[in-house]
Amino acid sequence: METNLVTLLRTHATQKPQSPCLTFGTETLSFGDVDARASRVARALAASDIQSGDRVAIVARNTSVHFELFFGCAKSGVIFVPINWRLSAREIADIVADASPSLLFIEDEFQTLLSLDMPHQARTLLSHYPTWRDSAPPDDADHTPSPNCPLLLLYTSGTTGTPKGVVLSHGNLSYLARMAHELWDMSNHSVNLVASPLFHIGGIGYAMTCMSQGGHTVLMQQVVPRDIVAAIRDQKVTHGFFVPTVIQMLLDLPEVAEIDLSSLNRIAYGAAPIGEAVLKRAIEIFGCGFMHTYGMTETAGTVVMLAPEEHEPDGPYANRLRSCGRPMPWNELMLVNPATENPVAVGEVGEIRIRSKANMLGYWNKPEETARAITADGWLRTGDAAYRDEDGFIYLHDRYKDMIVSGAENIYPTEIENVLYQHPDVTQVAVIGVPHERWGETPKAFVVVRNGRHPSESELIAFTRAQLAHYKCPTSVAFVTQLPMNASGKILKKEMRNPEWLKENACP
Repeated sequence: METNLVTLLRTHATQKPQSPCLTFGTETLSFGDVDARASRVARALAASDIQSGDRVAIVARNTSVHFELFFGCAKSGVIFVPINWRLSAREIADIVADASPSLLFIEDEFQTLLSLDMPHQARTLLSHYPTWRDSAPPDDADHTPSPNCPLLLLYTSGTTGTPKGVVLSHGNLSYLARMAHELWDMSNHSVNLVASPLFHIGGIGYAMTCMSQGGHTVLMQQVVPRDIVAAIRDQKVTHGFFVPTVIQMLLDLPEVAEIDLSSLNRIAYGAAPIGEAVLKRAIEIFGCGFMHTYGMTETAGTVVMLAPEEHEPDGPYANRLRSCGRPMPWNELMLVNPATENPVAVGEVGEIRIRSKANMLGYWNKPEETARAITADGWLRTGDAAYRDEDGFIYLHDRYKDMIVSGAENIYPTEIENVLYQHPDVTQVAVIGVPHERWGETPKAFVVVRNGRHPSESELIAFTRAQLAHYKCPTSVAFVTQLPMNASGKILKKEMRNPEWLKENACP
């Protein structure tokens, strides 16, 4: 297995220079094209006196430029920093101040960022990028980075606090190639659709799977359901990754059952809970294998997977649809009681700890945070609560910090959410703990209903009481038009605690 992505690109560019590598809009770049453009970027970086270890950042919607910069930085030993364009100007400025890039490309629409008070660096509009790139020759700089050379700096989604910069090396990211080949049935004949934002590991990291195999990547600028199904049909897409909310949007298209989606081999999903009813319908409509993936930026993506053959909605192991699967062969996983640091028994809830060569190098400029996240013997503390069954399948409960303590009982919101997802009128749900005079906290459910149907609060509470202990059930329900989510599809539960958010999003 190659331990750097530069060698992978060079190999494909040499062996199959005319084969399609990347389609974006009306333009398709071959592996030879991407390699040549990356070499120009590397030469242009050198001409700008940007050296190994420096950072180059971009604030832009998905574009093929991301990949040219990514591989160009890889050829130079430079660290690539794609930044979330959906953040506020102040949040972007904070990230730029932390990463301190030597060069920052900004999509023209966001040109107000040029005047922000940020540390000195060269800033240029994305429309000037082609001229900058083409000012340099396409000669390969012939730099081969080591496995430990940092390549990617991704800022976490910030669902629970200030975003932290996760540093990923060539060696960390090389496991995406192994995953694609050994577990995801990807080859040089695969066509992979990427719709997730490239500032997220589920975007740029996922894109590296098919690219690493010499396959064809179809990049979408953003999630537009009709454009996605059209791309699957027209480009004969074989693979895709979607968060559950996007899968729901695709299923809601009236014409989806009539479109030819027979090219699909498998669809991966993750990043947020999915209702079993939604998953069953998706399996029926798309007619391909489905994979549940669990991972995080700090693990360079997926570390646990529920394989297609383990998706049996009506089989003897249908309960496994609630699990996220089993660890991939190169990852170690244990469940630990964070209070005692002792492993928990089968069936008991503990914090997921991961030890893997795919684990991040650390948090950028935050040695204390890194030390808190990674133990001395290499275990990453994920903060996620789960239990393991006798067959080794992992069942997520929740983030430990989202756990509700009601009286003396611990309540995991995901357990309540999974039950409410089974109600036919519920399309989305999230549960948080709210203050209670007697019990300290009590669960409150935020619900998005399906197609305007509107069950009552008492009906939904009674629905949960038929399946859960009463102390676990919500004592109140808020009906909302949407749930607050970040770009990676994760629900921002901290926003739900804001009365102004609820006022703006409450159902009329």
